[in-house]
Amino acid sequence: MRDVQSEPANHRVEVDKVGVKDVKYPIVVLDKAKKEQHTIADINMYVNLPHRFRGAHMSRFIEILNKHRGRMSMHNMEGLLCEIEKTLAADSAHLEMSFAYFIEKAAPISGAKSLTEYVCKFIAAHKKGKLDFILEVNVPVTSLCPCSKEISEQSAHNQRSLVTVQLKSTEFVWIEDVIALVENSASCELYSLLKREDEKYVTEKAYARPMFAEDVVREIAQKLEADDNVTWYTVASENYESIHNHNAYAYIEKKIPR
Repeated sequence: MRDVQSEPANHRVEVDKVGVKDVKYPIVVLDKAKKEQHTIADINMYVNLPHRFRGAHMSRFIEILNKHRGRMSMHNMEGLLCEIEKTLAADSAHLEMSFAYFIEKAAPISGAKSLTEYVCKFIAAHKKGKLDFILEVNVPVTSLCPCSKEISEQSAHNQRSLVTVQLKSTEFVWIEDVIALVENSASCELYSLLKREDEKYVTEKAYARPMFAEDVVREIAQKLEADDNVTWYTVASENYESIHNHNAYAYIEKKIPR
């Protein structure tokens, strides 16, 4: 049967990324408390395409994914990407894996337990024998405006914020540790379930710890730089402003020579 993809391209131009996007697939990720967690990922898989090939064999991406089903972490990404390169005769391979991660949290006063969702992503690339792996964790938190508190006699505006951390590390990083770092750097963390006594507690906690978006990213950046294993990071905080029709945003990126 004729293999059209392997025929010479009509244009002698290399394609940087070609592959499959938005593949929904069950995966297992490492869980600090329960060892492993089953979830569903949205997966993008790409390779570079030399000009000597007209197209990529898309079915091979799914075949490789089927072979590597199971635990997904920075430990097995290199093997997966190397197989993609070899099977598709490519010089580089790239993978993005976005998934919901759940942590059971107890409300601060009542102790009522509930699951909180955090959207995470593995971003991995392999080229010239080198693996580049990024862990991304999105953490919703509460922020309370220091300026509003200072100028108001009775209250201060507060809102839900989304903090996004991306990092590269020389050692394995638990998702839970990144979440804890972020939540401890905000006005207050979020809970899916709160009773009245809990609501009182989180309201007063946020009021006692007002923070701008700038304050949040700076505090997180300082903590990341104190970790000897972190070699690069980005941290962003977006406040969904409760008194404005726009959002507040702050961002830091830094490469740390080790």
